[in-house]
Amino acid sequence: MRQAFVHEALVEMAYDSDIGAPGAAVTVALCGHWDHPSPSSAAPHHTDAVRTEQGVRLRILFAADPDNEHPVRRRVEAALAAGQLRGADGTLTHWRLCASRSDALTFSELDHGERLTRS
Repeated sequence: MRQAFVHEALVEMAYDSDIGAPGAAVTVALCGHWDHPSPSSAAPHHTDAVRTEQGVRLRILFAADPDNEHPVRRRVEAALAAGQLRGADGTLTHWRLCASRSDALTFSELDHGERLTRS
């Protein structure tokens, strides 16, 4: 039975860069392409990106069977560590992974996590 998990990361990127690019890279790693019908069969997920003074903070919520948690995390980590993604318009966005860790869902994420587990 699927459970909801969180992977949090901090990336450094140019201020005028697309902060959605790292999340799109995660989607490519989990689904093969960022433009796919929902939900992802490998691991339904959602990425929230917020620019902070330290960089861009990413919170990736995903649902997976407990046995698949670590393989999904490794794919997320590899996508973020790659540090780049070419968008649909051909623009290449770069970032540098500064930190990454597993985290627990916050109270405000519980409903979304539950929806992902039912996807």
